[in-house]
Amino acid sequence: MKNRYEILLALNSAGKEETNKDLIERLEKALAAEGAQVEQVQRLERREFAYPHDKLKSAYFVNYIVSAEPSAIAKIRTKLTLDEEVVLQNYLRKGVAKPSGKARKAARKKA
Repeated sequence: MKNRYEILLALNSAGKEETNKDLIERLEKALAAEGAQVEQVQRLERREFAYPHDKLKSAYFVNYIVSAEPSAIAKIRTKLTLDEEVVLQNYLRKGVAKPSGKARKAARKKA
């Protein structure tokens, strides 16, 4: 069953501003190669870190919204961990609603 995910990547493109487009397209193809269907790509531009990360003060952030199997996400995570240009990565499963306190109490009473 495919789920929707939001994948936020921080890219190290220090001194290579003109290659950001190529890097984003390469990562999009890598996601598609692992079985993820890319729905949207959001370029969030260069942002500074609150604290330096691996001697970097800033990175270029890109947000991908994809539909994929959970096993494909595990493969993508492993593949991007090995990529030198991906500094940080964060994955969020979209559409998962947490039940409110009242709904949890009602579910407990029924059980």
